[in-house]
Amino acid sequence: MMEIVTLAHGAGGRLTERLIENLFKKYLNNEYLQQGDDGAVLSLPGTKVVFSTDSFVVNPLFFPGGDIGKLAVYGTVNDLAVMGAEPLFLSLGLILEEGLELSELEKIIQSIAQAAEKAGVKIVTGDTKVVEKGKGDKIYINTAGLGIINTPNNPSGKKARPGDKILVNGYLGDHGAAILAVRENIPGDFTSDCAPLNELVKSIIHEYPVHAMRDPSRGGLAATLNEIAKQSNVGIELWEEKVPIRPQVKTLCGYLGLDVYALANEGKVIMIVPPEIAEKALEKIKAHPLGKDAAIIGEVKEAPAGLVYVKNRIGGERIINMPLGENLPRIC
Repeated sequence: MMEIVTLAHGAGGRLTERLIENLFKKYLNNEYLQQGDDGAVLSLPGTKVVFSTDSFVVNPLFFPGGDIGKLAVYGTVNDLAVMGAEPLFLSLGLILEEGLELSELEKIIQSIAQAAEKAGVKIVTGDTKVVEKGKGDKIYINTAGLGIINTPNNPSGKKARPGDKILVNGYLGDHGAAILAVRENIPGDFTSDCAPLNELVKSIIHEYPVHAMRDPSRGGLAATLNEIAKQSNVGIELWEEKVPIRPQVKTLCGYLGLDVYALANEGKVIMIVPPEIAEKALEKIKAHPLGKDAAIIGEVKEAPAGLVYVKNRIGGERIINMPLGENLPRIC
């Protein structure tokens, strides 16, 4: 491990993975952390719940398609949803910097309220701390969420099987591209996909067996599929021409030399399902407003175990590695 914390340690790639394995799990390890998913499934008398937490440090606070408040609610709601849980309650922790305008804070809180109402969750507890000017970059937010599992279909990163198909509900990379365009003053039609996935997920998981499911936020598709490939000890093949990416996002990545597969998303879900129900599940996803651009983008393979690769239309292949860090820090 490096001797200092760098921005790359918070990016969801290999350095984040090393931090978790070599530090957090070293001292905090237990059977719930060992599950290795986006939330912990907890067994309580008579029911199962999922508990998840996330922190948000996005810069800028407001961007096309969203803001830090909306992101904080939807990010935790989505982490619960992809675990097969129905999100119910959130906590809200705020770290405010001295000098933040109350009018700006009010806009963020209003956005949080609207997002919670849209997602069907309640903010039931919270905390606020203030740090000196120059110590906090306006506002950081932590949300923790609690959801209940009311379906026997419990997806996990460990359950992908050879032959399974990989589905996504729409265009990838929109969030990362929108944040980058705002920061660098790049003209173009870039809008974050920030959205709650719980109703879309619910419509699928109660009807079809979903083996694995994740929201590809930090580290994008690359980090998400590498995690699943490693957890399930399988290979994953992507079909380049099937992966939905907007032309302007491809152009932006090509111009800046970025890997489009590593761009962050905040309203996308990856579902890995048995091959015999893939087309039916796709049709169901497409019927939802957040899934009209959905596609089957690849297949789980027996080998090479633990690796993700993309195949183009003429048969060429290249490995999609776990990102070392993030193309762009502080995107969520």
